[in-house]
Amino acid sequence: MATVNPIVNGGVLLTGLAARLVRDQLLTTAEAERLNTESQTNKVSFVTRLVESKKLDSLTIAKVASEEFGIPLLDINALDTETFPIKLVDAKLIRRHRVLPIFKRGTRLFVAVADPTNLAALDEIKFNTGLLPEPLLVEEGKLGQLIDRNLDHQDSSLADMAASEALDNVEVGIENESKEEDGADDVNDKPIVRFVNKILLDAISRGASDIHIEPYERVYRVRFRTDGVLEEVASPPIALAARIAARVKILARLDISERRIPQDGRMKIRVSKTRAIDFRVSTLPTLFGEKVVLRLLDPASASLGVDKLGFEAEQKAVYMEAIHRPYGMVLVTGPTGSGKTVTLYTALNILNTPDRNISTAEDPVEINLAGINQVNINERAKLTFATALRAFLRQDPDVIMVGEIRDLETAEIAIKAAQTGHMVISTLHTNDAPQTLGRLVNMGVPPFNIASAVNLIIAQRLARRLCSRCRKPLELPAAALLQAGFSEAELPNLRIYGPGGCDQCNGGYKGRVGIYQVMPVTPAIGLIIMSGGNPTDIAKQAHKEGIADLRQSGLRKVREGITSLEEVERVTNE
Repeated sequence: MATVNPIVNGGVLLTGLAARLVRDQLLTTAEAERLNTESQTNKVSFVTRLVESKKLDSLTIAKVASEEFGIPLLDINALDTETFPIKLVDAKLIRRHRVLPIFKRGTRLFVAVADPTNLAALDEIKFNTGLLPEPLLVEEGKLGQLIDRNLDHQDSSLADMAASEALDNVEVGIENESKEEDGADDVNDKPIVRFVNKILLDAISRGASDIHIEPYERVYRVRFRTDGVLEEVASPPIALAARIAARVKILARLDISERRIPQDGRMKIRVSKTRAIDFRVSTLPTLFGEKVVLRLLDPASASLGVDKLGFEAEQKAVYMEAIHRPYGMVLVTGPTGSGKTVTLYTALNILNTPDRNISTAEDPVEINLAGINQVNINERAKLTFATALRAFLRQDPDVIMVGEIRDLETAEIAIKAAQTGHMVISTLHTNDAPQTLGRLVNMGVPPFNIASAVNLIIAQRLARRLCSRCRKPLELPAAALLQAGFSEAELPNLRIYGPGGCDQCNGGYKGRVGIYQVMPVTPAIGLIIMSGGNPTDIAKQAHKEGIADLRQSGLRKVREGITSLEEVERVTNE
């Protein structure tokens, strides 16, 4: 890189481009000093101030700067701007530093700059993208025009969507929406409305379970959780964050003026005359705005039928026998997102006959079921699980579903109901079936009541299902297979598959399948509970009785080619 000796005049030090312009007699010393001082006072670069002064044209400035700093000079107008990877760098950073990504090669990102002294811009790009920025010098005027043109085009992408015929032809109805509640025009203008509708419809068509709309300091992104994995699907302009969040809040009948506290609501999208999707909406105030998460609640998922859940034949038989008993308790356990709700609703659909009175207490009610009395828990109004359960017992129930057993009071009432001629179905958050019994003991429930009331415990996980079109056989070392849990006798005939990848799936996976530990409380297990045994003792007895744990059930799905060993490792490693 070429260098020019500094010029000192009357105590003022001129360096870099300013000194070079004076030496080349393109500026007088006095002019250079004045422009240098003004650039510092106005907190702009020397190049920007020089262009504004119109002392020199942009091309002359760029040529001198190229020679001074040894950076190649580029005619940016000769390039195809449609290929510029603009989305790699945040729009705010581009506008603030007057830089523009031109193309990417490997880990290097070539960036157009007019001011080669702006090292802060390159550092920020490196930090935000993880790429190594390589500066290319361009004329200030041309660079400014291209930045404005490209970013204006990017910001208008939502406006373009307003003219999309595809959205006009889709039958979308949003229930409970009225003009009076629509609020200000800025959250109901066509681009915002169409963008939100498109996100909702895309999530439904992709089979997503959740939508995350997240504001950050420099970016605003939309992610879908599909088959249990989050994936970024859109990055709207950060300037629209508040308007998009407000639009969703209007649809969910939330207070759009309140942005300081979390809010929860619901809405329904009618995608056709015969199908509607419920959304559970949650807002959360974060450092840079409101994050909005929407959970898709498709009533069709509650009526899949027991055969679609993924039970093995013997597990299904135990499940069906337990829920058809006249009394007792069936508990489903697992982390959030493990499919407990579908398992519960499948049981309710099976039991939902005209001769049964079924009541549920949920927080909140996720899927509406005709013929079942569903109650939304409201802690603020003192309608708790325990309060609802007491009311149910005065309403001549046959089947009671409790969304979650969270405390001793709820547990005691639920167990008392199970002991007095009612079928009770509920959930807990534990890692496996034996730990569920230990959790009830730790809550303070007497062991005798647990042993006499609980009929069945189901622990479950959801693993991604391999795409049947593109799955491929894998060759793994015998040591790795043995370590995973396969027996030596299985290895000769064992054939396992891994994800491939095609246009019909998501990275080699399509849909999900349940992995279950279905543990009936047998007399032997009941004795262990009453004698004060711990979850380890219960697990040993379950193993003796041939009850497969989660890992063993997962490995069976691997042997059958339904899922991959990698997926089973992911969902069953505690």
